[in-house]
This record gives sequence, structure tokens and C-alpha cells, in this order.
Amino acid sequence: MLEVVMEHDQPHAALRINFDKEGQPEKEHSIFLPLKKGKMTKRLCFIPFGVTRIRLDPMETTGRFSIRELRFVWLMPGFAYDRLALRLHNLHTAYKDRPKKDILRLVRKEAKEGGRHWRKIAVSHYEETFMHCAPSRHYQYWLDHVEPKRLVSPNQVVANLGRMPKKHKHLISILLPTYNTPVEWLKAAIESVMAQSYPSWQLCIADDASNDEETLSALARWADSDDRIDVVYRQKNEGVAAASNSALDMARGDFVAWLGHDDEMAPNALYHVVETLGRHPDGELLYSDEDKIDEVSQRFDPYFKPRWNPDLLLARNYIAHLSVLRTGRLRNIGGFRRGFEGGHNHDVLLRFTHDLPESRIHHIPFILYHWRSVSHVSSSSDEKPSNAGLRAVRDHVARLSPQARVVAGPVAESYRVIWPVPDTEPMVSLLVPTRDGIEILRPCVNAILETTQYENFEVLILDNQSQCQETLAYMSDLEKRDSRVRVIRWDYPFNYSSINNFGVRHARGDIIGLVNNDIEPINGNWLREMVSHVARPDVGCVGAKLYYPNDTIQHAGVILGLGGVAGHSHKFYAKHHPGYFHRLYLVQNLSAVTAACLLIRKSVFESVGGLNETDLAVAFNDVDLCLKVREAGYRNVWTPHAELYHHESVSRGADDSPKKHARFKREIAYMRRTWGPQLDSDPAYNPNLTLAYEDFSLR
Repeated sequence: MLEVVMEHDQPHAALRINFDKEGQPEKEHSIFLPLKKGKMTKRLCFIPFGVTRIRLDPMETTGRFSIRELRFVWLMPGFAYDRLALRLHNLHTAYKDRPKKDILRLVRKEAKEGGRHWRKIAVSHYEETFMHCAPSRHYQYWLDHVEPKRLVSPNQVVANLGRMPKKHKHLISILLPTYNTPVEWLKAAIESVMAQSYPSWQLCIADDASNDEETLSALARWADSDDRIDVVYRQKNEGVAAASNSALDMARGDFVAWLGHDDEMAPNALYHVVETLGRHPDGELLYSDEDKIDEVSQRFDPYFKPRWNPDLLLARNYIAHLSVLRTGRLRNIGGFRRGFEGGHNHDVLLRFTHDLPESRIHHIPFILYHWRSVSHVSSSSDEKPSNAGLRAVRDHVARLSPQARVVAGPVAESYRVIWPVPDTEPMVSLLVPTRDGIEILRPCVNAILETTQYENFEVLILDNQSQCQETLAYMSDLEKRDSRVRVIRWDYPFNYSSINNFGVRHARGDIIGLVNNDIEPINGNWLREMVSHVARPDVGCVGAKLYYPNDTIQHAGVILGLGGVAGHSHKFYAKHHPGYFHRLYLVQNLSAVTAACLLIRKSVFESVGGLNETDLAVAFNDVDLCLKVREAGYRNVWTPHAELYHHESVSRGADDSPKKHARFKREIAYMRRTWGPQLDSDPAYNPNLTLAYEDFSLR
């Protein structure tokens, strides 16, 4: 464990630790550690076997620093550590391109001779050292210590069901298509249904013309063992969609769920479904969190999902399992469509949720489904999941906007919707507040003017009492030589909200862009991408992906509740890191985005009263704006396809005076007083994830 406390004069700093072996750099295992100013920062790290020297690079930029504390705490002493470290290092080097589950299986095998305790240390040490996926690092600890506290005991289930009105005790039909399923996994899937604490279920098994005698014999035995199990044997293998429809034909329940033929349901899965329906009787779609299981049903890779997030559903099927749908609506939309095998579930969810009010879609924040991560046996030899999913999204988007295009996303089974910009491009007024700061203002405005490919925009430089002659000369010259630029004076003390509200009153555009004076566009398409979203009638605020100059994430959307009010998602992650379940790559709905680069239609901005000049002069005014916009019925969108650099708060400076501290505390108090319940329950996040850090790690 590395522990460090460092003071520095930078807005942000990071320590890089490099290891030498026999005088040569060991580049593969250098450590990059973002630092909290003046506070203890800890990181579990792996020191390679055979290291002879450790070198420190205290900061990435020129500046002043002092290291108050620096120590390494050895978690495994002496020879035992060296042996295990060498084994893990060799495994990682040899198999780092293999799936995680395969590597962990090898780690367990390698550590077997050390006994159960050593094997547990080896596995957890490997995950901490190499996997770099915060939610996975401590999952075993979470399973051992956190999940048990949230589980509803059998006695509680019986008592709660006894108090539940009979009309809420719905029959739930579970659709299980099979095809030559290995008997041991089919057994596990069916037994997970029979083990449900809620007894009112029907298991509808549709076998898609299996020719494996063991599978067929097992199905016959299960059908005879319980009256709640119904099996139909299809005469022709036509794929999982057709088989699912055969199962749907047998369903007698008010709701249906689907179960993969080698997956498992948590024992309380159906109980949580009916309990949720008891609180929301008009619910049409319910879905839960999920994780994966290996060949021996060991759990890993949890996916804690957001609540209803329609733009994320267009980008990928984040809902997946466990999904429970009202039977009548599913039948009315035609069930599962042939030709979409592999993407059939995604296709159903897109069609099912079309025009469905958000109030009838409910997320259950429990892991109720275990997805077996092995080579699945296909029910059709020609299934192409990525192509089917792409066609499903294209078909759905065509209903929403015929001019929109859908292309494959940056990772498997992900998609990007390219929304159209109106034929007559709306004018965008980019508001850039500034006071002096020529060294950041010039590259910001020049980059906007030179890089931006979208043509119909203006730049309003809102000058807040600049005194620097070079800055004044630059603004005067720029205004004369570029008709897109206007300089407007604001001769009052700094108040971010007031300055921008003033700028909006002078803006000619139908779209307002709030832009910090320390922003630099990276890609020329940034503004067109943002306009394409903000022009959608149901969208309010649109945010961009912002980087620090050292190519780490500064902003990837705002998560409510982080640090008490709000914080930035994935802060300090590497530029090309996929993020939590690839969220850094995908367009999605978020509760708020930063006003360092934010687009909003002028009409929407004015309808919610603009920025709060009285209570939020400096901090959280953008979060407050986004929440007002969301409360007015619009969805806020973050896109990773508009990329810019952001030298955060360089011009405003640090909040390091007693007066600034007092102001900041007042702004926090206002946010808590005004938005407290919303801050404590962000629909774009998950209650199982931390509010202490910005990395989506477990709570």
C-alpha cells in the first residue's frame, strides 16, 4: 500500500512512481496517482519482483511541492510475498490478453498449494494489482459483508407476502428457451427458479429442436417434477426469438421474465419484483442489477445500473437482465422478432419502451441475476449479435427521427446515434466570461474560431473588469477582425451566474453555450455534435467530455451526491479509458453536466429562470440549472463525441480565503436545502456505488 501526503501549488497534481530493475526502467508497472492536496492519498499497488530502485516524479508540470509523508506498507512480507508476486507477475505477463475469468482461474490453481487462505489472498491481490476496475476490486468483500445486510430473510419474505394484498401477488411467467444446453447448467438455471422465495411462478420452457438426448431427458424429468413447469418441444430449430415466442405463448402470468438457459436467478429475485409492483402497481417494465458467474457459479463483475436512461439504452442494452415485462404489452408489440436473434432482447426493450411513460419503468437496485460467462451454446448457427443489435437500434431510431443515422459504437454491441441538425442551422451564442487571463483566453477563443466546423455561431466575450492591457488589446483587435466575436462589458464584482444571465440577454442565438475561458476544442465536430442533441425537443442541457492538459478526465458528467452535493464522473481516469461498463464511450442521460461547456436552448434557459444569481454566485449554479431543467421535464445529455481540454478554474483561482470558504459553505447549504432528496438519489447512478469517490467503486 502506497500512502502519500503532498502540498503543491497546482489546481491538480499527480505523482508518478517508476521502478527500475537492474538499472533499467520497468515501464509496464509505473504507477500514476492523482493526489488530494494536503490530504492522505492511498493506493494499493504492485511492486514488481526484482526491483532495485524506485523513482518519483512528483508533478506532471512545473511548480512547487513538498512531500510531507511517503511510505510503503507491505501487505505480504518477505519470501511469501516475493513468491506470490513473481507468480502473479508471470501469469499477468503471459495471459494479460485472456479474459479475466480465465486469469483468475489460473491464479487460483497457482496458489492452490498454499491453501485456502493463500488462494483468497492471491485472487484478491491479483484483482487489486492488475484489473484496475474499481467496482470489481472489492466485490468479494462486498458479497461477504455488504450484500448479506441487504438481503431479506426467509421469515421476512413470508411476513411481507402475508401482508401483501392478493391483487399484488402476480403470477410471473419465466421464459426459458433451450437448445442442447449442457445438463449441469440447465439444472442450475431451473433449480434457481425452483429456489425462489416467491412461490407464484410459471416456468415456460421452449426447446428449439434439441438433438442432445441428455438435454431432452432432463427436460422431461423437470416437467414431471413440478406442476409449475411447462415444456414445449419445437419441431424445427428456428432460433432463440422463435423459441422465446413459443414460451410466451404458454405464459399465463401478468408479467414475464426471461432467463438464459445457463444463467441463474437470485433466490429473492421474484420477491423483489412483486414487492416493487406492490409499491408501483402501474409498472410495465422492471429490471435489476446483475453480475456474472463462471463454470462453478463463482460471482464476479457486478453491473450496478442507473435508473431509466433512454439515451444509454440506444447506446447499448444496459437493461439486459433481470427484465420483467407486462405480458399484455409484450404481446401487443408482437413479442420477439425473427431475424433479430442475438439482439432480440435489446429489440424487445426498445419497442416495449417506445412511448412508455418513465413512471412505469422501475429499476430494482439488487443483484437478482447471474449471467454465466462461458461460451454460450447458440440456438441458431447464423446469429450475429452486433449486427442484430445495430439493426434493432436503427429500426427504433427511424421511428423517432428518420434523418438520424446509427453506426456501430467503439466497443462490441455498442452504438452511436448521429442525430440530425436542422436544415437551417440554429445560431449558437457561446458566452465566454473572462477577466484578464490573456494566456488562457487567447488559446481558448482562437481554438474555437479556428477549429469549430459548425458555421452558425457567435462568441460573446463577457469582460468582467479586465485591467491587463494585452488582454484588452487582444479583445479589441479580435472584435474588429472577426464578425463572429463581440465583447460585452460587465463592470461588477465577479458573479458567474449574473455574468452569464447578462450575456444571455445580449445573445442573438436560439442556442446558448456556456463556455469557460480556459476551454480548448480538440475535434472540429464538437459543436455540431452538441447542437445535434440540444436541438432534440425533449433534451435540455448537453455536456461535453473534458480533459486536463495531461490527458486525464476532468469531466464526464456530474454525479449527484458525490462529496455531499455533486462531483465529476470518472475524474482523473486516462483519456482513452472505457470507464464503468464503457460509460466513458457512450452517450447517456445524466442529471447534470458542467457549465464549463454546456449547451441549452435559449427558450429553455429562460423558462427555468436562468442561473441563480442570488444563492449560487460561483459554485453549483450549473448543477442547479440542470436540475431545474430536469424538473421542467427535459432530459440532460452527456456526449463523449464532443472533446475539449479544460484548464479547470485557472482564471477564477482557488477557494482558499476565509471569505471564499464561507461563500462555498453557503452554496452547499443552499443546494442541500433546495435539492437534498435529489442529491441523495441520482437516477443516473446506483445506490450500491460510492458517494465518497468519483470512480464508480462499491459503496
